[in-house]
Amino acid sequence: MILLQANQIARHFGAEVLFENIHLEISTGARVALVGRNGAGKSTLLKIIAGIEAPDEGKIAKNKTATLGYLAQDTGLDSNETVWNEMLKAFEQVRQMEERMRELEIFISEGTPDTPAYTSYLKEYDRLQHDFSDRNGYGYENEIRSVLHGFKFDSSFYDQKIDTLSGGQRTRLALARMLLQHPDILILDEPTNHLDIETLSWLENYLQSYTGALLIVSHDRYFLDKVVNEVYELSRRKMRHYKGNYSKYLDLKAEQLTSEWKAYEKQQTEIHKLEDFVARNLVRASTTKRAQSRRKTLEKMERLDRPQGDEKQANFLFSIEKPSGNVVLQIEDAAIGYDDVTLSEPINLDIRRQEAIALVGPNGIGKSTLLKSIIHQIPFIRGKETLGTNVTIGYYDQGQADLHTNKTILAELWDEHPTTPEKEIRSALGAFLFSGEDVEKPIPLLSGGEKARVALAKLAMNKENFLILDEPTNHLDIDNKEVLENALIDYDGTLLFVSHDRYFINRIATKVVELSENGSKVYLGDYDYYLEKKQEEEEIAELLAQDEPESAPAPTNKSDYYQSKEQQKLIRSLQRKITQVEEEMTRIDEWIDRLEQEMVAPENLEDHVKLNELNQDLEAARQDQETKLTEWEELSLELEEYEN
Repeated sequence: MILLQANQIARHFGAEVLFENIHLEISTGARVALVGRNGAGKSTLLKIIAGIEAPDEGKIAKNKTATLGYLAQDTGLDSNETVWNEMLKAFEQVRQMEERMRELEIFISEGTPDTPAYTSYLKEYDRLQHDFSDRNGYGYENEIRSVLHGFKFDSSFYDQKIDTLSGGQRTRLALARMLLQHPDILILDEPTNHLDIETLSWLENYLQSYTGALLIVSHDRYFLDKVVNEVYELSRRKMRHYKGNYSKYLDLKAEQLTSEWKAYEKQQTEIHKLEDFVARNLVRASTTKRAQSRRKTLEKMERLDRPQGDEKQANFLFSIEKPSGNVVLQIEDAAIGYDDVTLSEPINLDIRRQEAIALVGPNGIGKSTLLKSIIHQIPFIRGKETLGTNVTIGYYDQGQADLHTNKTILAELWDEHPTTPEKEIRSALGAFLFSGEDVEKPIPLLSGGEKARVALAKLAMNKENFLILDEPTNHLDIDNKEVLENALIDYDGTLLFVSHDRYFINRIATKVVELSENGSKVYLGDYDYYLEKKQEEEEIAELLAQDEPESAPAPTNKSDYYQSKEQQKLIRSLQRKITQVEEEMTRIDEWIDRLEQEMVAPENLEDHVKLNELNQDLEAARQDQETKLTEWEELSLELEEYEN
């Protein structure tokens, strides 16, 4: 059933057309994403669809019985109620039903059977009880607890006044209350902003089982892949519709563009042939009629527009002045925090040249703090930090704190590179989509996305070989995120970054380091690999927790079967880990062999700096070899215990 239709919608700002001839349809159970560049009009279109703003042209048709909920981006809950009482408001009608049912129970218990009033009470009670059950009347308090828990609000928050909470907490509460209201059409504008990865995963799972229809604007491509199954793209004032999640949309869009180019080029070839025939034969008496016929064919032909493809994109490029040594950064038994309040310890990192390390962990655990400790903005509480040979650090601050509020875009870069010709500075800014008079804009007047591009342009100009990036995709639209990803994939230096963008982590990271109160843990793969390993660890922990003492009663045949099945699952997990460690040991052995060969190479024997660097790398590799050997022995012993 169609719940909502947008037909021929247009929005103008004076003579400028933001979008026009927009058609969008939402059916029961739909999972729809609206994508497009910053400034394309996505948020404006959502407001029109939600009935908050009126279109300049066209009409929104909504099913009269369908309820609609809309949450604008970064909307904080404004209330002086407690958290619990505010969430209860989502079930106001259910609670009124409950109150009426209690009244009817009293009337029925005190009434006289077989009277009209008594019969009326019974009928009303039966109807209310059915509706009450359908609306989760018997479980709405548990639902509130579940949703609040998903957004990181435990019972200690229930009695807190909302107006005493932080902006981020109020934003999460606004989304929580909207979910509890269960509208038939749920419209969310950037719901993933400021959520940590754990909360994002919970929200994805919740929305996957949501019974109503969804219309979502989000820059989080991983989230869109998990939640939606159709995509509307708003680009060049027009709308296009694609079936599938975000990744499928990209594939279909590329196929469509290829097909359009083939059709266009085929028609252009035909047009050139017809025009050439007309030009050569129109003046000759014997072929005039045929030439006139060809000319009529040309006149009647519906000309295809030249395919436009994507709109103008940035062209980020990060290069290095000179390479670093193989060892880039080592941190040993470090603790991070503020004012002697420890957030995480012990932290151990061993970062090598051309690695791309993603830092993950819950909000507030100290990911940004660790980055700032590495660049000496915040001191380590304890521990040892060693920077490798020839390492130069470039740092991207998520708040763009290094941008100057009294400068223009051009001055921001030129003042740091005063000997560089203005033409080169403008060319560098052009690659980041700042051209012409744009470069004279003052920094304070820029949008979040524009400030992010200026900060990235500064980073690119400095050509450091170790980039430390704190939420580099914040404020960037999807197109610019993908340009940034491609630039970092081509980067010859080393990366250490914090990001909530799991799609970004999957494309960039060679390792994932998880921070917790208990310090750091390394996972040798991308984000999906990290999730897989986390799940394996949880399964193993559950199995170990279920182990019973030897003196326990002998299990039944059925429990024997399940115990054997779970034991085999654990054995397979250990075998996978051993294989992975063995592969890593092989790679380390090959690296040691290569280093030893380089140390005796004639061209290096007289280069004492090079020999010293190679010796440091060799010692580090041998230390890694010992660590992996110990890990292999422990896993092998554990496997033997389960197999015997």
